[in-house]
Amino acid sequence: MKQMVWVIALGVAAGMGYWIWLASKRYNERKRAAEERFASFMAQTMRPAAPRLDAAPAAPKPGAAPTADLGPQKLLFDAAAKAGEAGEPALSIQLYARLIARYPNSALVALARSAVEAQKSRLAKP
Repeated sequence: MKQMVWVIALGVAAGMGYWIWLASKRYNERKRAAEERFASFMAQTMRPAAPRLDAAPAAPKPGAAPTADLGPQKLLFDAAAKAGEAGEPALSIQLYARLIARYPNSALVALARSAVEAQKSRLAKP
């Protein structure tokens, strides 16, 4: 009878060990997959946007009034400001530069240029 209890106890211990080993293996696989997804996301985020020739907006005529649609411009400006507040001056500068390049006649360009200067001074500090 005592031997049967020991065999059952060893079986339970072996089963628990196997279950812990499987759980550890699954956790490591999920962690590796999450790291790969994060690396892929960061690679896509940091890659410069390729210009699309088929959907390129027409260049504004010299002396023309700035576009009235400030939606995308405001989104870029807000994203750059939030990146600066989050302690990412390099990303903030990139977003401001994208705003200036895409919308050179925008009302936000002067604000973006002054913010770029502020971020550059922040970037230069150790």
